[in-house]
Amino acid sequence: MIGVELGAMLRRPRTWVVILLLDLLPTIVAALLALTDVGPRPGEGPAFLSAVLNNGQLFPLAALAIVLPLFLPVAVAVIAGDSVAGEAQAGTLRYLLARPVGRTRLLVAKLISVAAFVLLAVVVVAVTAYFVGTALFESSTLAGVASVSGTPLTEKQIAVRTIVAVLYVTLSMLGVAAMGLFLSTLTDSPLAATLGALAFLIASSLLLTLDAADALAPYLPTRYWLAFVDLFRDPVPMRDLLRGVGLQAVYVVVLLGAAWANFTTKDITS
Repeated sequence: MIGVELGAMLRRPRTWVVILLLDLLPTIVAALLALTDVGPRPGEGPAFLSAVLNNGQLFPLAALAIVLPLFLPVAVAVIAGDSVAGEAQAGTLRYLLARPVGRTRLLVAKLISVAAFVLLAVVVVAVTAYFVGTALFESSTLAGVASVSGTPLTEKQIAVRTIVAVLYVTLSMLGVAAMGLFLSTLTDSPLAATLGALAFLIASSLLLTLDAADALAPYLPTRYWLAFVDLFRDPVPMRDLLRGVGLQAVYVVVLLGAAWANFTTKDITS
């Protein structure tokens, strides 16, 4: 069942169209930077973007910072929201369950498929950005990190920390995926599930900007999304990174538990 879901995800044109659109914006930004040779001042704009002109190896991180606040969560919400509700809307869900599969096994297969999409999207964005960045910009091994920390990093350190950043961003998006999957078990409309997940994330982002909501900030799902920037400080401050991992783990466990409880007990009529 897992192999079937993964194969279906990889064969869908929608999967690759979404990933292509995710790649498009950072590529356009890189082209504009290369043409104008003018970047934002240090501390302004997306993380690492001001350092890209001096070190193209940092562009994968800038690309992730560009797509992370909005475009990547939207893509994940669309795929996760369609996972179960899409089957119900098409009238194929009860036929899937008529096989000797079981609801828990089907839900696990859907979860793994969505998680695989998240990892695939993040990796493709990072890899594409690496080739675009090194092709368009200089690749000095020491320049560019000074915008985050005054201590230079070697090529190996940059590569290892970039991989860890990719994994961290992937984990951050699993919270979005879990929310979309949960809502997908509540409705037969993929659009409703997607919009519900996006509304939750937009509310989280807005609350982070309000001083009156400071007490809620440490518990909001979007609070630590950009904490991967700390990986490029020396020494690496682990506080926000660990809190981000822990917070996403809680959201994933709670939301997946709710999705399982609802899906295994609801009447399937479509």
